[in-house]
Amino acid sequence: MKKADVLLGLQWGDEGKGKVVDVLTPRYDAVARFQGGPNAGHTLEFDGRKVVLRSIPSGVFRDCVNYIGNGVVLDPVLFRNEARDLEREGVDLHKILKISKKAHLILPTHRHLDAANELAKGKSKIGTTGKGIGPTYTDKISRNGLRVGDIFDEFDRKYTAAKERHIAMLRDAGYDEDPLASEAEWLEALDYLRGFDIVDSEYELNGLLDENRSILCEGAQGTMLDVDFGSYPFVTSSNTIAAGACTGLGLSPHRIGDVYGIFKAYCTRVGSGPFPTELFDATGERIGEKGHEFGAVTGRKRRCGWIDLVALRYAVMINGANRLIMMKADVLDDFDTIKACVAYKIDGKITDRFPFDADAGKIEPVYVELPGWKADLTQCRCEADFPKEFSDYISFIEEKLGAPVCIVSVGPDRVQTIER
Repeated sequence: MKKADVLLGLQWGDEGKGKVVDVLTPRYDAVARFQGGPNAGHTLEFDGRKVVLRSIPSGVFRDCVNYIGNGVVLDPVLFRNEARDLEREGVDLHKILKISKKAHLILPTHRHLDAANELAKGKSKIGTTGKGIGPTYTDKISRNGLRVGDIFDEFDRKYTAAKERHIAMLRDAGYDEDPLASEAEWLEALDYLRGFDIVDSEYELNGLLDENRSILCEGAQGTMLDVDFGSYPFVTSSNTIAAGACTGLGLSPHRIGDVYGIFKAYCTRVGSGPFPTELFDATGERIGEKGHEFGAVTGRKRRCGWIDLVALRYAVMINGANRLIMMKADVLDDFDTIKACVAYKIDGKITDRFPFDADAGKIEPVYVELPGWKADLTQCRCEADFPKEFSDYISFIEEKLGAPVCIVSVGPDRVQTIER
């Protein structure tokens, strides 16, 4: 029986999932996005083109069907804008994209609730993208959400009730912006959304596996942003881990096959929250500049630091990741020495476990130093081209994480992807 493979991030997001999905997609009959929303930015580069996908799965440039699963939250305006950009690129989305009836809709008022919530937190704000993701998931869990399938069944009544509820909440919070300023555009975009194939995706995906066809489940954000197992409360509002592929697509655990875990050869984070290996010096600036570390959706500068093997081991365990993918190793080409965090020192005690309270102020990273490779990895096209120091770095990481690095990315383009 065919099983669905899962691809997800092992760090705080921005690991390079879009590129790898694009590279792996020719091996699959379908790609299915299982959580998150337009707060994700998956960047693909090929044939001199650069495309950023937010809600649409990263398999749309390949010959396969793509699904937006029930675990995703969808903003009709941002979806329409993204879809039209792809159509101008020659992608026939109406032919290859299907959307779950059970995916939840981001309403115009959700964005304003997001802004009001962040303002209320003051210095303790999460640092959200402001796309309305959190309030939409909040409505989902509190059983007040509006789903894509609702646009075909008494939509006006359901939408009016949800909208009025949000407006009352904003009024009580003293929020003074017009929450319906973008409503007309949103309703127009909803008409555009109606033109797509809106399906019972759980039946279709299980049916594909029954027919011995292959599925790649695409995650967004990263494991350390998971609402249950990430650095809470500085997390996203969905389950970014492998288990999220089951709940976000309607697949049972026994139908999950390989779990591809993606990580950078260093570490980054966007927004607030703990980051034990963050660098506040010239080295951190150097990594950020060389890695072009700016958010694909927000444009925000990413915080940079050395690789954190404590957090990565934790992520590998939580996900059952059995195939690792290392991204952006070329960013470290010029370093004489590279550091890797192998343990934490907390209150004078050494631990190799990711703590319940990951307040970076309490954690002192324990580093080992490894020699840099001082070579241009972007020119490598096979494993035999790797300098010895880089091969040793990979072996060191495999030993610490207990799983093989099966793919290494040495640049942003499709061709700069090496399988081992």
